Amino acid sequence: MLEKVKLALRITTNAYDSELQDLIDAAKLDLGIAGVVVPETLDAIVSRAVVTYCKVHFGSPDDFDRLKASYDEQKAQLSMATGYTDWS
Repeated sequence: MLEKVKLALRITTNAYDSELQDLIDAAKLDLGIAGVVVPETLDAIVSRAVVTYCKVHFGSPDDFDRLKASYDEQKAQLSMATGYTDWS
């Protein structure tokens, strides 16, 4: 997942690996708080939400509001989707 995030952020150095891994972990926890069951091996939809979360929170993106709204929408859709929640 780290390599996907680095590619999405156009980062080629390893200098930010620790910070990016923290963001990946935070994204998974944030999705979990919303009721999303995050699988060990991320599928494309959950992976995209994690990448978007990292784009929102890494540095100071010019399009923060657009990215934040996109992540919030992805999280909301996942939290309502059969197969991504466990509301037993």
